[in-house]
Amino acid sequence: MPLLQARSLTLAYGDKPLLDRADLQLEPGERVCLVGRNGSGKSTLLRILAGEVRPDDGEIRRAPELKIASLAQDVPAGFDGSVYDCVAAGIGELAVTITDWHHAALAAADDPAALRRLERLQNEVESAGAWNLEYRISSTISRLGLDPDEPFDTLSGGRKRRALLGRALVAEPDLLLLDEPTNHLDIDSILWLENLLLDFTGTLLFITHDRSFLRRLATRIVDLDRGRLTSWPGDYDRYLEAYGAALDAEAQQAAQFDRKLAQEEAWIRQGIKARRTRNEGRVRALEKMRAERAARRERGGAAKLAVHEAGASGKIVIEAEGLSFAWGDQPIVSDFDCTILRGDRIGILGPNGCGKSTLIQLLLGRLDPDRGRVRTGTRLEVAYFDQHRETLDPDKSVRDNLDVAGDRIELGGRARHVVGYLKDFLFDEKSIRQPAKSLSGGERNRLLLARLFTRSFNLLVMDEPTNDLDIETLELLETLLIDFGGTLLLVSHDREFIDNTVTGTIAFDAPGVVNEYVGGYRDWLRQRPPPLEAKPARPAKPRARGRDRRGTEQRELRALPGKIENLEAGVAALHDKMAAPDYYRQDADIIRADQQRLQALESELAALYRRWEKLEDD
Repeated sequence: MPLLQARSLTLAYGDKPLLDRADLQLEPGERVCLVGRNGSGKSTLLRILAGEVRPDDGEIRRAPELKIASLAQDVPAGFDGSVYDCVAAGIGELAVTITDWHHAALAAADDPAALRRLERLQNEVESAGAWNLEYRISSTISRLGLDPDEPFDTLSGGRKRRALLGRALVAEPDLLLLDEPTNHLDIDSILWLENLLLDFTGTLLFITHDRSFLRRLATRIVDLDRGRLTSWPGDYDRYLEAYGAALDAEAQQAAQFDRKLAQEEAWIRQGIKARRTRNEGRVRALEKMRAERAARRERGGAAKLAVHEAGASGKIVIEAEGLSFAWGDQPIVSDFDCTILRGDRIGILGPNGCGKSTLIQLLLGRLDPDRGRVRTGTRLEVAYFDQHRETLDPDKSVRDNLDVAGDRIELGGRARHVVGYLKDFLFDEKSIRQPAKSLSGGERNRLLLARLFTRSFNLLVMDEPTNDLDIETLELLETLLIDFGGTLLLVSHDREFIDNTVTGTIAFDAPGVVNEYVGGYRDWLRQRPPPLEAKPARPAKPRARGRDRRGTEQRELRALPGKIENLEAGVAALHDKMAAPDYYRQDADIIRADQQRLQALESELAALYRRWEKLEDD
């Protein structure tokens, strides 16, 4: 029996519907990737399936007692609570009672007066038979490697998404909906998420622009194009081949139809002689063909990206020697040497927060190193794309955000009309007049690229350019960067994008340890030192001490799984003990001691998970 069936879903916000009698069926255990261009309605479809948006027409049939959980594309702002509160919200109506019990249990460790409130909440949890839910919350948080009592708003973007994923998973859904789950995650976190979802036993429907993530997970592809959904069994590469063939066949059929229509239009215009010989059936057939042609939704053209290169720079673009920099006591780069030549395309790899953007600022001479020197070459014209720092005025139109004077723009010595230029980036005349705040994430990113490419440059620096781009535009950007004759510095967590565009990598192999490699991401995997053995090139004496330290860390890493298993067993035993019906009838000192012990074990467990993650990252 299908898990979910959607039939003839229709939804329109303008003259062209996002969904036009769309059908979808999901089976138990599938991992389905929903693909389509930016603005085609993918996120809206997920919200319809989750029950957050009502379609204009159509129906959705769900299996009895179907549990659906979702992870939205954007991290919610202003959530007031801890990690525990965030994850617990996924269990539904009992979340308030259980979170109140959790906080009361923490308070009771220091405040005997809080025991009375704790006992009342204990009775509520017992009467609801919800101790299994509390254990599910705690074990989910432990599995995610998070501190249950850390405030949600203090987490990094990636760890916030972990907590939100925990909120979705704790419900033990039959159907999990994920909208761009790799956004804000570094490569290690993406690999962690891939493994977690491969172990997920329910049905998965997800949207992603990360082709490596898609290839590893998807068992079926569903394409949303011009309001209609089509299903393509098998992997992503098979889909690309079959979908390309289907588009070619569609184009041939449309061309044949248009030729036939033109012939009939010529016939009807022949005048008196034609009117004497024509028959009414042929006239009615022509009218039907006219209506069919008017209703046809053409597939939009592809984006047209072009770089306007400045004159060639000097042969040496950037030269760094003995480069060292730290933020406080946190080393970013230690004794790093590199030479970047004209035409090099360099990818910069490393976990979130390691200092990739700081390294770029050092290499461009915008930040002074603590030690060492950086020399930039001659005749450099730099363009810097950083979607986290580049800003659009939300109240200005798309046209005005392009920030050019007049109606024409000079590009590579040739004048173009601004409207025509923006159409190259898939903005039609109506959207060009709209305020930037109405744009989707992918449309905002395309506008930032459009603004960037109005400039001429021979050194292009791009910090996470692929977020929110649909796969088709992402592949066009790849082609542009491959053909770019200047020098490229690229920060990205998209493994396939890196492999397809760069000729060398600079990788953060450990805190402060930055190394150079030939090739892209897969080449770095083959060449990098074994985990915990990355080392700076000099000086010799500290390097020996580093080997001793890393040997110690390797032994620590091997011992961690056993320690974590023992701690989890201790936490589970205390939860079982506290779930006993007469537990809170004991002496207050005994209860307080157990609460303190539980809090200490959970804090130690979270610390060990963080240490494990750090050692593996290093």
